[in-house]
Amino acid sequence: MTRFGIEEEFLLVDRSTLVPLAMADGTRERLAPEGGGRILPEFLTSQFECVTDPLSSMTDAAAQLRHLRAALAAHAAPLDAVIAASGTPFNTTGHATISASPHYDRVSAQLGAIARGHEVNGLHVHVEVADAEERVRALNRVRGWLPVLLALTGNSPFAEGAATGFASWRSILIRRLPATWTPPRFHDLDDYEEQVDRLIALSAIPERSSLSWAARLSDRFPTVELRVCDAQLEIDDTLFTAALTRAIVVSDDGPTSAAPVEQIDAGLWVAARHGMAGTVVDPATGQTTDAWAAAHRLLDIVGPALEQLGDAEFVTAQVDRIRRDGTGAERQLRAHTHDGLSGLRRLHLAGSDSGGSAGEPAAASAAESAAESSPGE
Repeated sequence: MTRFGIEEEFLLVDRSTLVPLAMADGTRERLAPEGGGRILPEFLTSQFECVTDPLSSMTDAAAQLRHLRAALAAHAAPLDAVIAASGTPFNTTGHATISASPHYDRVSAQLGAIARGHEVNGLHVHVEVADAEERVRALNRVRGWLPVLLALTGNSPFAEGAATGFASWRSILIRRLPATWTPPRFHDLDDYEEQVDRLIALSAIPERSSLSWAARLSDRFPTVELRVCDAQLEIDDTLFTAALTRAIVVSDDGPTSAAPVEQIDAGLWVAARHGMAGTVVDPATGQTTDAWAAAHRLLDIVGPALEQLGDAEFVTAQVDRIRRDGTGAERQLRAHTHDGLSGLRRLHLAGSDSGGSAGEPAAASAAESAAESSPGE
């Protein structure tokens, strides 16, 4: 069975204000969760990255994600803090501190003032593909579906303490980076390598690991890496994204979009702005359609792969849930409208299973979150 890996990024935020909190040097390195996976430093000192081991099933993935999120929650509770599983923080101090490392020093020098406001959390999914040329073909298949994936997973509606009007404000912030959003369509592996090498030669990126395309080939592993999605509120949201991504990558008879970069980028902007209420280009037909129609077309195309991998029932249920309860962005907006910062706090606590350890009964927190996620905005 095709293996995959998940990387989730989170922010440590103050419990009262939901403003990111900087951590002292070495704090994140000392976190050693039980049950597999690793917790690593990220670009800012307020960020964590949780990385799973290579996995074969969503059941194993769920177990590792629970352990990783629980370890973060246990770390946050005595600090009077919360782990925020959101693409951007609700608010910020405007004084983000960059983690000390040679790599991040190079990135910060490259980005200048952009680095100070780059408080973004993503969900990255790696899907193992043994053959290098097939990885390029899979990348070409994935690129046309990027707007649909973003529409389904937008989860960053706030910035500087206010609604932005966007489902994925993280995507808009990332747009400022060089070599970002949609990758070109590549002829083969040599073409891919040459185009990346050219970006490095131009000094657009300092090294391959700084490539910010929404989908790329991993430079460390034999994987296709999807980077288009915001960090997700709940574990099931993350598992849904991973399952759907894996199915697209392994569906070698799926359509390969020949759409130019600017057309898919326009679809990504619309998805970032409107989420599932937006319009996209259907890679299977080349026609403009609403995001829900494209999502169901995607499910039809990858349905055989989902069945083979054992993920069909789960993915279908999650799509129904998004239709009923909304994306992460919609759930965040509804919670904030209903109960302000307290509503957002409960969503984040429920997402890390930390309700009880952070001073609010887990059952009550979960019940309140469910009430805020009811239909009928």
